[in-house]
Amino acid sequence: MSKPVRAALLILLCVASPVGVSRSIAQPASSAGCAAANGLEFICGAERPEDLARIPNTRWIIASGFANGAGLKLIDSDVRSMRHWYSGTAQQQALDAQRFPDCHSAPDASIFNAQGVSLRPGKDSRHTLYVVNHGGREAIEIFTVDATAGEPALIWNGCALMPEGFAANSVASYSDGTILASVLTRPGKTITDFWRGEITGGVYEWRLGRRGFQLLPGTELPGNNGIETSRDDRAFYVVAFGWRAVVVFDRANPASSARRLQAPGFMPDNIHWDGDRLLLAGMQYDEPACGGIRKIIDGKADDMRCHRGYTVAELDPTALAFRIVAYSEPNPAFNGVSAAVVVGKSLWLASYQADRVAVRGLPRPE
Repeated sequence: MSKPVRAALLILLCVASPVGVSRSIAQPASSAGCAAANGLEFICGAERPEDLARIPNTRWIIASGFANGAGLKLIDSDVRSMRHWYSGTAQQQALDAQRFPDCHSAPDASIFNAQGVSLRPGKDSRHTLYVVNHGGREAIEIFTVDATAGEPALIWNGCALMPEGFAANSVASYSDGTILASVLTRPGKTITDFWRGEITGGVYEWRLGRRGFQLLPGTELPGNNGIETSRDDRAFYVVAFGWRAVVVFDRANPASSARRLQAPGFMPDNIHWDGDRLLLAGMQYDEPACGGIRKIIDGKADDMRCHRGYTVAELDPTALAFRIVAYSEPNPAFNGVSAAVVVGKSLWLASYQADRVAVRGLPRPE
């Protein structure tokens, strides 16, 4: 589903929670209220883990927390444990003011509200993590992830502020440090607008040495959602949630290069690389258990709280064709699937609604 980023919805949906670097929040799958259900096992206490990123060649997964104070979590996929990762301590701060002059202080851990995440692999197991933050400021926070030894370390380096009144939804980057942020609904636009197919959002670009984000003309879509860049830096992919499609743009000329790819029967949310394929996840579009497709009632799109099945699909960037990776009917313990990552033979699922991360076996290719 779409990711409600307007301030009013955040006030209603976000739950304040202090964080501490050493506090374990995982509940074993056998604990009350966290038992396995319909083929899924859970790590509970995640506070709306809207997006996921795997640290390359490791067992570690990063989970966002789309609620005030939820911040970032670190998941050990081997032992299936999870803890708060960002604490805001001095050891987790190394401001690079020359590259990122917008922010002079790290995010406040007590209100850090992380939505979309994107991890750009680097050399020698040192990677760059980009995080959409709604807590205290609307910004893209930039971190170094140091996975050179043992448990990875997280170090904040700076931020890029969103334009006044704008909230990012998802984030991606190019190898030269350029940042792309999708905006679901510009000021004055609503979720209902993009569900009707109206243009509501856009893709905004930030470059090193240039202050502020700038709209990329031609990228305005009905509900700009998940975003990813191509491996060769020549293109980028944007989920248009109102169309239930992925739109491919040429970086050099986005205004006249858009190609629209219809998703097979589901509403893709986030999109990320997994090897040489793009992996997408989202709820079913036409769900009989919820009366069919999402409806507009009394002038407003329904809030998608009825439990829908989900689909995980891969997109071949060369053939521009989808293939279903996994599918499930509604699960009474897990709704709002919004992202997926693969670790070994396991498929990990994020949710913008739930208090848990889910994991299941990876189905064999047909």
